[in-house]
Amino acid sequence: MSEQLAIYGGTPSVDVSKVAPWPPVNEIDEKLVLETLRGRVQTRGEQNLAFEKEFREWNGNDFALFTNSGTAALHMCLVGCGIGAGDHVLVTAYSWSSSATCILHHDAIPIFVDIDPETFLMDPDKIEAAITPRTKAIIVVQLHGLCNDMDKINAIAKKHNLKVIEDACQAHGAMYKGKKAGTLGDCAAFSFNQNKCLSCGEGGMFVTNSQEIFDQAAKLWSFGETARPEQRRDYHAYALGWMYRNNEITAAYGRAQLSKYDFYFNTLRNNGEYLLKNLAGTPNLMLPYEPEWATHNWYNFNLRVDFAKMGVTDPAEQVKFRDAVAAALCDEGIVASVWQRFILPEMTVFAAKNAYGMGYPWSIPGADEGVDYSLEKFPNALEYSRKHISIVHTLRAPNGLDIAEQVRQGIAKVFNNLDKIDPEKIQAIVEARRKK
Repeated sequence: MSEQLAIYGGTPSVDVSKVAPWPPVNEIDEKLVLETLRGRVQTRGEQNLAFEKEFREWNGNDFALFTNSGTAALHMCLVGCGIGAGDHVLVTAYSWSSSATCILHHDAIPIFVDIDPETFLMDPDKIEAAITPRTKAIIVVQLHGLCNDMDKINAIAKKHNLKVIEDACQAHGAMYKGKKAGTLGDCAAFSFNQNKCLSCGEGGMFVTNSQEIFDQAAKLWSFGETARPEQRRDYHAYALGWMYRNNEITAAYGRAQLSKYDFYFNTLRNNGEYLLKNLAGTPNLMLPYEPEWATHNWYNFNLRVDFAKMGVTDPAEQVKFRDAVAAALCDEGIVASVWQRFILPEMTVFAAKNAYGMGYPWSIPGADEGVDYSLEKFPNALEYSRKHISIVHTLRAPNGLDIAEQVRQGIAKVFNNLDKIDPEKIQAIVEARRKK
């Protein structure tokens, strides 16, 4: 393809005027939200309770609590599983920061595990080597909407008497061997942030099938009390608690979006499969991998630049080139981004081992023994952080295969013209726009 790249003045591949915004809002959302807005209860009430019931029935869980964020739901998972000060919790080296800061929220210590280079998820074959005498749980991040090999992980957890927590914040509807994310461990957390495949602006859901885990998590969720607001409360704090509840208007919005989610999911599945099939063989493009045991929800459709084939070995040059490619894709009308530039052990809060001051919680006697965040321990995560580009909202419902085809054209156009990608020139173009 010799067509001029849009970032250099060519015609964009995607007609952005035809791309619907995310999330889609229609009369279903308006009806529920306006009815709730005009109601008497704006805190926790019938909309919260209905959303929890509908979500647990849709996902297949016995218990659910609507929270104000996925991060809150993750913190609840730690508490529900009895994780406390100085305990160790395994987590992937590459994810959003909340996947590991939730461990710090309850004074425990994250132990990072490198990723599998094809799935981008925690490598199950590296888990046992990371287990310490203080390890109490594994947080399995179903990253980008893809479930990990849960049979293998659960077998390791059972062998070592560890709890399994699913960070399913990006994995709504994703499946492992026909079972939904959020039903594959002891408990799980979902996020409903606007970026997510199921959104109500901000919010989250804690889910479990264990009454004991639910009761412990619920105390954290509401001031350390043993009764929820809809129950008979004595307003007595029985444990350290936060205020992680959400409100009625947001719950109503969540219910409306959930009622349409199967359409969202199927649309995104179709668009992702279309790109996988029709971008195969594109030069220097590495496409995402969907194992035979998994059903991806394509929260992020991740592209990778094949630097090995290109002969680009310097990490700094890889980052600059990847960023230029991402900018070129954006100018083609594709919502493309570098989702996470740093692996978690690189982030200051972990690298400095100082979350609360005075080195805490690593300064808990014995807690830091054997804890090593040296970056050379995570080569796959580091490599991935330098070469991936995430395609997000452009593939979401109601955008169908017509838009997916335009996205395909834009990706193919950029990757067939990688020889024309000049990182310095593109950086100058981007900087000039920022200054306007």
